Parts: sequence; C-alpha cells; structure tokens
Amino acid sequence: MKQVKETAKRIIQNVEKVIVGKRQSIVFSLVNWFCEGHFLLEDVPGVAKTILARSLAQSVGCDFKRIQCTPDLLPTDITGASIYNQKQSEFEFRPGPLFANIVLADEINRTTPRTQSALLEAMAESHITVDGVTHRLNAPFLVIATQNPVDHEGTFPLPEAQLDRFLMKFSIGYPALEDEMKILDNLQMAHPIDQLQAVADGKEIVDCQQQVRQVHVDQKIRKYMLQIVHLTRHHQHLSLGGSPRASLALFRTTQALAAIRGRNFVLPDDVKMIAPPVLGHRLILKPESRLRKITTDQIITQILGELAVPVIGNEGSPS
Repeated sequence: MKQVKETAKRIIQNVEKVIVGKRQSIVFSLVNWFCEGHFLLEDVPGVAKTILARSLAQSVGCDFKRIQCTPDLLPTDITGASIYNQKQSEFEFRPGPLFANIVLADEINRTTPRTQSALLEAMAESHITVDGVTHRLNAPFLVIATQNPVDHEGTFPLPEAQLDRFLMKFSIGYPALEDEMKILDNLQMAHPIDQLQAVADGKEIVDCQQQVRQVHVDQKIRKYMLQIVHLTRHHQHLSLGGSPRASLALFRTTQALAAIRGRNFVLPDDVKMIAPPVLGHRLILKPESRLRKITTDQIITQILGELAVPVIGNEGSPS
C-alpha cells in the first residue's frame, strides 16, 4: 500500500494549501474516490464545499465541471443531448458536464427528482444512455453533491433510496479561530487555489482504486462490521436500518482508509472512524425519536460503544 499512501499524502498536503484545518474531510474525500464512490456534503454556505472539489481536481490534474442545480434544470442539461448538424445532415451527440472526472452538483436538492435521477443513474452505472446509445463516463469519475441543511424552501429533498446511493455523507464544518485567521492571511492578496499545481494524475487514482481492493479484512473484522449493520436493523429508535449495500460500503471504505494510512489490513479503529459518515444517511429514525432530537450519529456511536471490539492476532495483518 506504499503507492496508495504516498499518492494520498501528496494530494492531502496539496489540498491543505487551500483548505485549512479540515484534514478529516479531505481524507474522507479520498476514501470515496479510491472506492470509486461518490459523496454528499451537507453543510451551510461558505465553508468551502466548492473549493474542496476544485482543489481535488486541480491536485490530480483532472477535468472539473460544476452544475448549479435549479428547478428548471433538465436531465439533458447534465447528460448531454443529440443535436442536428445541418452541415452533415445528421444528429451528433454533444456531451454534457457529466463527462468530467470530478462533477460538483451544487445544491442537488434544488433540482427536480427527474434530473436528480439522471445524475444518480450516472453515479451508479458510470455511463449514460442517450437515444439508445450508451456513452461511458471518464475514469476516474467522482460526483460531489452538496445541499444546504438550513433553507428548505423550494427544495426537492432526496428520498432515502437515493441517499443510499451515496457512499458517504459528511460535513466540513466551521473552521477553528486559528484556522480562520490563517484563511484571512492566505486570501489577502489572491486565492491560493489559483496557484495550485497537480501532484498526481488520473492513472494514479485508477491504480489506487485497484490496489485498495487488495487490502486484507480479517474474518473477525468482517463479522464486526456486519454486527454493527445488523444492530441498526433492530434498534428501538430506527424504523429502517442499514441494507446489504451499507455493509458493502463499510467494507470498501475501511479498505481505502487502511490503505491511505499505509496498511494492507483493516483494524477496528478504521471501522469506528468511518462508520458514522457511511451509515448515518442510510438510517431512518422513527418519528417519535426525531421529535426527541435523537440523531443517527448518536445511535451509531451508541452501537460502537456497546459492541465488543474484536481482538485480532498480529495486529490484524494477513498470516
């Protein structure tokens, strides 16, 4: 996992020239990318959600497209459409912004379910079909969607089945006082993202995605993950627990996190760190629990605290 760790380290250090004091968010972003997944950022405006996406793209020298989601946005506005070419007297396909390595769907809950479904189909299948012709999307392919948790007027909230398509959901959060002071210093003359140079390329990301799958996960760790997911299915405050897709997401993300940390095996600490952003958005609270201000993160933390942590021989490394 040396290559994965070194690639991740270069990208993290490069992005931190722009995103100050938010290493965990950057690591979570790379975990998603190395798992060939996509993630949802739910946070208030102005905490650098767009800048995080742009910094990742520039650090890897990848194509970046931003889609500003609005109620009048059509599926063809993001997928592309066949346009009649008068010179050649035939229709030709004009690709939309989805044909980029990193796509930012800004305020995804402000566009209609029809357009949301077109985006989520591309995320799940890594290709789109227009007029009966299938077009493969560029690899590596990463969708970063954002939504504002405060202002819900005029929005189309993602249903639970569509939220489940996102590998992870997390927030960047406000910066600490010292970090925000550093941000002011960095932005006084110019934006640091304008000087950001590529430190990796798309091929390295694809190589990392393949290597991550080789990370060893001990049988005890696998059972530990499944116990966590199964406990969500019978929890008193949940009307719906994690699905098998949640189990698979937890399995894949722990592999990527271990690789980024330079290990070729998963430890229980990896599971504990990655479980909240992987499982939180896949759980549905009972109405009475929601009224009592109970959150899914609190439930996951409770499960992790009560469940016995497996003891792995030789630090969990493969024999």
